[in-house]
Amino acid sequence: MSYPINWNLDSIFPGGIDSPQLAARIQQVADELPQLETQVAAWSPSDDAPEFTDFKTFWQLFEDISKGLGTTGSFVEMIASADTTNLKTGPLQGRLTTLETRFQNINNPLAKKLAAMPQAAFDQLTATGSLAESRFGLAEMRDQAKDLLDDQTETMINDLAVDGYTGWSDHYTTLSGSLKFPVVENGKTTELSAGQTQNKFEGAPDPKVRRDVFNVWEHVWNDHASLFAETLNHIAGFRLTDYRLHHYPDYLYKPLQYNRMQRATLDQMWHTISANKAPFAAYLTRKAQLTGQPTMTWHDQWAPVIVGDFKPKTYTFDEAAEFIVSNFAKFSPKMAAFAKHAFENGWIEAEDRPGKRAGGYMTSVPDVKESRIFMTFDGSASGVSTIAHELGHAFHSDILKDMPVLRQDYAMNVAETASTFAELIVADATVKAATDPAEKLNLLDAKMTNPIAMLLNIHARFLFEDSFYQEREHGIVSVPRLKELMTEAQQKAYADGLSSFDPMYWADKLHFYFDNPPFYNFPYTFGYLFSSGIYAKAQQTANFEDDYIALLRDTANMSTEELAKKHLGVDLTQPAFWQQGIDLAAKDAQQFMQLSEDYLK
Repeated sequence: MSYPINWNLDSIFPGGIDSPQLAARIQQVADELPQLETQVAAWSPSDDAPEFTDFKTFWQLFEDISKGLGTTGSFVEMIASADTTNLKTGPLQGRLTTLETRFQNINNPLAKKLAAMPQAAFDQLTATGSLAESRFGLAEMRDQAKDLLDDQTETMINDLAVDGYTGWSDHYTTLSGSLKFPVVENGKTTELSAGQTQNKFEGAPDPKVRRDVFNVWEHVWNDHASLFAETLNHIAGFRLTDYRLHHYPDYLYKPLQYNRMQRATLDQMWHTISANKAPFAAYLTRKAQLTGQPTMTWHDQWAPVIVGDFKPKTYTFDEAAEFIVSNFAKFSPKMAAFAKHAFENGWIEAEDRPGKRAGGYMTSVPDVKESRIFMTFDGSASGVSTIAHELGHAFHSDILKDMPVLRQDYAMNVAETASTFAELIVADATVKAATDPAEKLNLLDAKMTNPIAMLLNIHARFLFEDSFYQEREHGIVSVPRLKELMTEAQQKAYADGLSSFDPMYWADKLHFYFDNPPFYNFPYTFGYLFSSGIYAKAQQTANFEDDYIALLRDTANMSTEELAKKHLGVDLTQPAFWQQGIDLAAKDAQQFMQLSEDYLK
């Protein structure tokens, strides 16, 4: 079967960025916001009890505004991602940011009113119907209200954020999307986008091509280093000022709160990882040796392992789709059916062409209860895994699509669980199906890119951000110092597994520039190891699909620690759970070492 390689956006709003339906939906949200503002301001919990008719009325408006902002914001972002030259997206994104800020300014006084309610009254409010389903989220609003300043100050901070860290975050997107990378191919210079260039230096079989393209990559980012340093410093500076005004204890307070997890969980995760680096450093060294190099360089860590007469399989988009669907079916027929529906209905933008942003993502479209996936598919096994990863996100979103808004508001760390689990299914399937040793080695290496990313690369990102925020509290961090901090973080995180590093990684990694959520990186590692625990359970449980869906349905309904205890029976503040996931990855590393013995030069 042939599947569309470009996404269908007309089923959301026909006509693209100029769609009258898009303009109408944005205007509807703009009209509803003052209505909600007036109703929240007038709401008296004591007068509204015991039926809480007024609350139920404006809560419907709250949910519609939330869905409208989610739908229109996703739509404009999708157009901007797929065509970086579209100049009409910027003004619309600015308008939507202003509307989102006004919505937040309404949420704050509402949270304070909820917090002021006696517990008995709050219990009565959340006793029945959709409000009962939303109880955890409403209780969370009550709890977080304790951190809020007076309404005028909160409104001022939120309004300033539009041109503060949100503006700087948008600025990074514009800057990075406009970069051109002059890559020489067959004697001809071609200007590639960031996404195309990254795919080439990470995935090209020829080591000289990888080296030359990476040199171009580094040169271009370095030429603009001062602009990216200014952007990063101002994003962090605004955030730290906001934190000081709110008297948060430290810069990890909000990231942990956002992810509904305890500091003890985060510390235990990194501590256990730090104690288990050796198998992965050894894997990187062996991988380098297979290409005749004594040690692994930064730009070669993603390169495919090709030994003997083996030639890496290149997938067409249709082949990738069939492979993903068939392997999802082995674990969950519902996942497979969902993935097939997404492929057939054009939910995925995968074409490899200039003018697209780097990276990949899934975004929900609440109004139509669908999702869309953005990526640049290059035909590699890694590209297949990326599609599976984003489909995992989309399946998670689909499970929750009919639930109240607050029950869909899951945190990033558990969001990465579903995506990484889906990716693991596909990667494991390729290794198990291979019969030729050279093919198995290649596919095992492809599978190893995930633990290397999650346990080493993302650890480096966390170490960098941790050091950067410590220094940023005392002033601007210079370009040379940013390079030093990044190199030091990579040296520590990779534990002698690399002989060269990427000092400009702080500039070329989009994840450092998101305005919200802060510290975007560590949830990936959490999701990877959490999904390993789920995967282990899937192989031992007959009714896994039902259990898995039950877990996903609870992801916005309790803390991370409670979720793990209820559905996996584990304590995340103890090392045993984390060790289990790391051991599974280390087992793959050991298998790689054994299989590669016969191919050493």
